[in-house]
Amino acid sequence: MNHFTVDATRSLPGPPWLAERRAEAAERFAAAEPPTTAAEEWRYSAIADFDLSSYRLANGAAAATAATGSGAGDIVGFDESAATAVVDVVDGQVAAVDGIDKLAAAGAFVGPLTEAAGAEALLGSVSDGASDYFTVLNDAFSPVPLVVDVPDGVILDGVVVVRHHAREAGAASFPRLVVRVGRGAQAAVLDVQHSDGPALVVPVVELDVGPAGRLGYLNLQQHDPRAWQIAAHTARVQRDASLVAASVALGGGYARTRADTRLVGRGASGDLLSVYFGAGDQILDFRTYQDHAAPDTTSNLLYKGAVGDSARSVYTGLIRVRPDARGTNAFQTNRNLKLSDDAWAESVPNLEIENNDVRCSHASAVGPVDPDQVFYLESRGVPTPVAERLIVAGFFDEVIDKLPVRSVGEGVRQALYVKLNKMLSQPVDAMNAGAVPRRSE
Repeated sequence: MNHFTVDATRSLPGPPWLAERRAEAAERFAAAEPPTTAAEEWRYSAIADFDLSSYRLANGAAAATAATGSGAGDIVGFDESAATAVVDVVDGQVAAVDGIDKLAAAGAFVGPLTEAAGAEALLGSVSDGASDYFTVLNDAFSPVPLVVDVPDGVILDGVVVVRHHAREAGAASFPRLVVRVGRGAQAAVLDVQHSDGPALVVPVVELDVGPAGRLGYLNLQQHDPRAWQIAAHTARVQRDASLVAASVALGGGYARTRADTRLVGRGASGDLLSVYFGAGDQILDFRTYQDHAAPDTTSNLLYKGAVGDSARSVYTGLIRVRPDARGTNAFQTNRNLKLSDDAWAESVPNLEIENNDVRCSHASAVGPVDPDQVFYLESRGVPTPVAERLIVAGFFDEVIDKLPVRSVGEGVRQALYVKLNKMLSQPVDAMNAGAVPRRSE
């Protein structure tokens, strides 16, 4: 049965302009051909196993009974005292908002996008230029798009936290988040994605950084291993602005994130970071675009992952330098640890350069834990299982130390250790007890 029809969009809340946008998107979706592995961008994916008809639209009932704090935010041990505001979203519906008055006093807003100034022009202003089959699906069926709107000159202390929780088993939910940072403004946003069971989650995130603005965005994904996620993160960075966009991907049966970052103003910069760890039969799939459209722009991508058991990771990335983007500095690095014989990692970096006055490079690596490093630690009395865990921890530290929401760093390390300890055959008592080795400063 097809639950994703034009008629189905009419049951969703919102003003007439949003209803019209949804209906148009639903019509485009109905006319679109589903992606296949014949397309280069889906070549290494699990899209052949995708069956939209096996899901239904989330009905929002779980949101109506949800208490403040769905539990998603606690997964990484985030200290909520560091939060300026917290929004809990359950199956695409807003369940609770805390701290909105504090933001309003600073001149900023977080909440349903339809309540924000200029809402109609804001939705899709970044993502429409990078739409595909699944972003159109989100456009049609996102029930309550959210916005974090930080006006010109406003500098927010603390972190704005948005927690998306897919609670209804067998349902599809379509989280939508727009973050707009104005001229000379500054903000940090933590976006959590979590699910309880088999579900389809299709998030779309739009990041818009105005001239000389500063935005730190961290996406934490810890879906249930039976869940599918197909996400799109699209960013636009304007003149002299700076974006640090990071992701931590630990969950999902198949979890894909496409990240498009377009540097459209002279002097814009974008740092792209990711930590990911696959175990069991997980597939973690990443596709990135670093699009330099203006002169003297800089991007630096560092993605690090590990896979064990029979898990797979896929990274495909493209640096594109447009004809007018002289003075570009662009770097792309993807490194993967293969922790078992049956695990598999694919890494495909690419360059497309249309200007001669640039500095660009890419690097990728896939390999096991370095036996020389293991031997070095063993020779100093460190048991082999502990040595392997220490090396994996050190491998990820380079990225974790750069996350734009620093307060989640230790929680991320702990989550990685728990997952590693479950996967490797020999348990380590200190780690089971929660003691995570700390790197010396």
